[in-house]
Amino acid sequence: MGGDLEPSTVINAYRLGIFPMEPSGIHVVGWWSPDPRGILPLDNLRVTQSLRRSAKHFEVRIDTCFGAVIRACANPKRPDAWITPAFIQAYTRLHDLGWAHSIEVFDRAGELAGGLYGVRVNGLFAGESMFYLQRDASKVALMALVQLMRDNGMTLLDVQWCTDHLRSLGVIEVSRQQYLTLLARAIDPTIS
Repeated sequence: MGGDLEPSTVINAYRLGIFPMEPSGIHVVGWWSPDPRGILPLDNLRVTQSLRRSAKHFEVRIDTCFGAVIRACANPKRPDAWITPAFIQAYTRLHDLGWAHSIEVFDRAGELAGGLYGVRVNGLFAGESMFYLQRDASKVALMALVQLMRDNGMTLLDVQWCTDHLRSLGVIEVSRQQYLTLLARAIDPTIS
């Protein structure tokens, strides 16, 4: 518990398999390394036919409105909201420095319908949060992220914990030791 959210602190934590989160009501940064850890193998994403059809009704953009995405993810009306103003400020700074990224999904009217954000360190994308205002929009963002990761030779999509919803999309659990092995390979591809 404790510590700061300076860019070097946060990025070094991700490199070690640790991420920050402020537990509800505590108002102190907690540093987490769950065991087991939720990951989405890039070849494991479950995309239904109805989701494929739904995706055709949206446009995906990258890093065009990071602030809007993180604020939507931080909506205090969401259950278990944990993204505080300090996190918004810290991750916006990471975005400005090129570490944090957003995948945004817009409807045909040009309205933000959903999205996600996270941190990239070499071959790792650490997904932090996702949201939707229209059905399937967050799933479309995840589909786009997986494709972008494949296109860029990335190997590890960390989702932190495995919820029932994420499990339905193909997320699996691995032990902390397995995660750290996968992380080392993602951070430094020369490790075999």
